[in-house]
Amino acid sequence: MDIELARTFLEIVSTSSFVRASERLNVAQTTVSARIRTLESQLGRPLFVRHKNGATLTPAGEQFLRYAPKFVQLWQHTQHQVAVPPGRRAVLTIGSDIALWQPLLLDWVTWIRSSMDDVALRVHVDVAQDLFDQVAAGMVDVAIMYAPHHRPGLTVDLLTEEKLVLVTTDPGGSFNEGAGYVHINWGPDFALNQGTNFLDVRPDLFFDFGPLALNYILKEGGSGYFRMSAVEPHLRAGRLSLVVGQPQFSYPVYAVQSASSDPSVVNAALAGLREIAKGVAA
Repeated sequence: MDIELARTFLEIVSTSSFVRASERLNVAQTTVSARIRTLESQLGRPLFVRHKNGATLTPAGEQFLRYAPKFVQLWQHTQHQVAVPPGRRAVLTIGSDIALWQPLLLDWVTWIRSSMDDVALRVHVDVAQDLFDQVAAGMVDVAIMYAPHHRPGLTVDLLTEEKLVLVTTDPGGSFNEGAGYVHINWGPDFALNQGTNFLDVRPDLFFDFGPLALNYILKEGGSGYFRMSAVEPHLRAGRLSLVVGQPQFSYPVYAVQSASSDPSVVNAALAGLREIAKGVAA
């Protein structure tokens, strides 16, 4: 498929108008219409219903919208991979679940830049499901994730089992169930464990993003469960205290590798990541 057809389709969806799409793409409206006719001919289905207020998707158009962004992203990734910068032998695209970038991804980037200086590096951070789909599509070579699904064509390796620990801004390390406690979404396993161990806790503040929750309690005070590697600097500095006697929960972190990745590049990068992960777990 001509990638410009998919791009034109997405621009019409974004603007709900063939006219505005032509303006954004800086081409004639007849060109936009011709591209969509070609795309509809290739797919064998009409994609848009035109009306005086613009254009809306047909059921076939709604289905194609599920795949068109992946076509464009994969093409862009292919262009990046082919366009190896001068003095580099390959391009490596790595990624991380948004909650795991610090310190694991940051340390990994530093290691690759110092130990694999003949490799150009692209770093991507995203929410878990989107990141997993990008690895499966070959747009990301390898990614750091929590609790990924197993899918044919992907290699999933356990990197480390971090601990989720209860910390507080109270200098004495005391914990009053419910008072100032912040709930962070660490996934279904944590939710089950928390429900079993803290039956009386009824938090009224919830975060989907651990680093944001950590910054919040450092600013406003409170307590919550966080990854040990993320809170260790604050424990050493005295800004946080570990709540003694409270359960700690396992938080396994995995490396997910695309089947289309270059093993001569990825295997070396993964070796460095495993060494870094050992340090995090120590």
